[in-house]
Amino acid sequence: MSQPCLTNAQARRLFLDRHCLSETPQGTAHGRDLLVLIERLGFVQLDSINTVARAHDLILFSRRPRYRPKSLKHLYERERALFEHWTHDAAVIPMGYYPYWHLRRERDAARLRERWGAARRVGFEAKFQDVLDMIGERGPVCSADVGEGEARGSGGWWDWHPSKTALEYLWRSGALAVVKREGFRKYYDLTERALDRVQIGNAPDIEETIDWCCREALARLGFATPGELARFWDHISPAEAKDWCTRAGANGRIIEAQVTGVDGTIRAVYAQPDLMDDLALECTPCSRLRVLSPFDPALRDRTRAQRLFGFDYRIEIFVPEAKRTYGYYVFPLLEGDRLVGRIDMKAHRDADTLRVRALWPERKVRWGKGRTRALEGELERIRRLAGVRNVVFEDGWLRAPV
Repeated sequence: MSQPCLTNAQARRLFLDRHCLSETPQGTAHGRDLLVLIERLGFVQLDSINTVARAHDLILFSRRPRYRPKSLKHLYERERALFEHWTHDAAVIPMGYYPYWHLRRERDAARLRERWGAARRVGFEAKFQDVLDMIGERGPVCSADVGEGEARGSGGWWDWHPSKTALEYLWRSGALAVVKREGFRKYYDLTERALDRVQIGNAPDIEETIDWCCREALARLGFATPGELARFWDHISPAEAKDWCTRAGANGRIIEAQVTGVDGTIRAVYAQPDLMDDLALECTPCSRLRVLSPFDPALRDRTRAQRLFGFDYRIEIFVPEAKRTYGYYVFPLLEGDRLVGRIDMKAHRDADTLRVRALWPERKVRWGKGRTRALEGELERIRRLAGVRNVVFEDGWLRAPV
């Protein structure tokens, strides 16, 4: 029996549908509706860079333009509907998924103890009990509250004083939970005090966790290789995902399929048995131009973005300005099922202005008056999220495709 094969257009449609980027960006964006959106995505990556808006805010805004940051803060800190931990990076995750992070916390406990023992300042393990006692007595603390008398770091992002390393380790391994952020500073509390006992104690075994990780990743990707399934939540190995695919395929829970890349190449993947009946395959994505976060889940895998959309995307944060192809931190532009360009812009809040420095259309994309009007409409929405009143285009902002 031949394997089903998705055309590139079908693959894009299914992929964008699973990432909530096919439907018209509208609807309420707080409370239960916001939680449902995050559940559909699986998690939302947190990031501190705020040239226009923080990554997590722009990820949600691009799907629900009525979203405002206070809604996520309320859902996370007041309603406790989300918890914070790691996938491929720090993220907010629906609280119902907390038990499936037990394996991640166990593995982090062993892995980080070994890695940080060699890479961090010595002595962080000796601070565990001091940190736990302080939090037990005082309540939630941040890194500035612990480590009195310890020399503060001056050697970069990871040059933490021992008590800060202890805080992070105790959080990653499960003894502490992050309960809020002020600015972008985390506040930690005892997990047993911050979370419901059912959530803490209801831990599935390894086999259940692997099954959940692979099933839920496949549901959110539409199709995937074992490696892509493993990387989605990033706490099982590719070998574990491959073994799951073999077993799930043998009992008919998933099927082998093929996906056509933008260049015509065919790639083997796994998918749900009803793949070819999925309504998303025939659903034309909304054509409204919208700005995406550089950390949008649809673009996190740069290789997949290149393969599916022909979009060679890289963030040149650490590249000297003279050698950059684009700007310091550029935002992808999505139109329908195409990534049509990237824009370099920044909110200058002291001047109450969103300033557009440059826009590079993709090759074979004609940037005429219609797209410019669509861009102006999107930037009018974006400037409200950024908290400024004006949008200014610098001279020469429209560049030639690279």
